[in-house]
Amino acid sequence: MAAIRRAKPEEAQLLSDLALLSKAQWDYSEEFILACRDALTLSEKYIEKNNVYVLEDNSKVLGFFAFVIKNGQAALDFMYLNPGFIGEGYGRQLWSHVVHRANELDIRSFTIDSDPHAMGFYEKMGAVKIGETPSTVFADRKLPLMKYEVS
Repeated sequence: MAAIRRAKPEEAQLLSDLALLSKAQWDYSEEFILACRDALTLSEKYIEKNNVYVLEDNSKVLGFFAFVIKNGQAALDFMYLNPGFIGEGYGRQLWSHVVHRANELDIRSFTIDSDPHAMGFYEKMGAVKIGETPSTVFADRKLPLMKYEVS
């Protein structure tokens, strides 16, 4: 069974590559994916400073997530799953760890700047769309802004 653990700073490149791979599963153009590279890159410092967790099975990284606190509000800054493991229950397992860690960190609610393709997953997990937020990559693109109330 897959287990969760804190990410290591030296995994920054591995996690960044996983985020790009996961984003690319939605059939975005290569130009779009390349434009997203900076926004999906984690640094060692980011991992040291934030709550970043890895889901792994037999030492293979399956996915990861990260919480950040911005202006006193918690946000799920990253949540990515290796596309080769979609449909096997790992997304739900990763989400379960997100909620568990939120409780441990005393986070009562958090926002998600969702990819439009991932919005359905977050809705199934109990998040609700509360608006839109501007993309950090493309000025004319809006992303679904989701909120999850931790029980």
